Amino acid sequence: MTITYLEMTSRDQLVPGRLPPAQIALDRADATARALIRSTHNRIAAPHHWLSLGWSEQRWSNLLVRPGVRCWIARVGADVIGLILMEKHSSGDVEITKFGLVPEWVGRGFGGHLLTLATRLAWGFDVVDRVWLATTSIDHPHALSNYRARGFRPFRVEHAPRQV
Repeated sequence: MTITYLEMTSRDQLVPGRLPPAQIALDRADATARALIRSTHNRIAAPHHWLSLGWSEQRWSNLLVRPGVRCWIARVGADVIGLILMEKHSSGDVEITKFGLVPEWVGRGFGGHLLTLATRLAWGFDVVDRVWLATTSIDHPHALSNYRARGFRPFRVEHAPRQV
């Protein structure tokens, strides 16, 4: 498995994606919405076999109450279409830790704009030095190209055996 770490070191580096065919609404979610966050995550993660599919309720609870962790559920109308989860680290970095569309919304013109919204939210934290994320070769085939098209640039690539 290949893991590519990408970063943006200035908000001016963001290249907005094209507007989607319908408006995306972002609903801030916290630990009280753990069930919705987890079910949305699992819908996104299942096709790609993310390791976080096996996270316990306790692990999700611990994550969602940490200072600096923020989460949004993306919707079009009443439909849940995706998830954005990020964490502000003490170093001044904001890491987009979970991001994606649920399978039935992939390929419909929403991913680039959702990533644009996520990146703007990350830069909206107080005193941000950089925004970064990681993608793997098991993620959606267009994930890396979407990140690069939005202005993220690789800063490290690792090759690791696939964990089970």
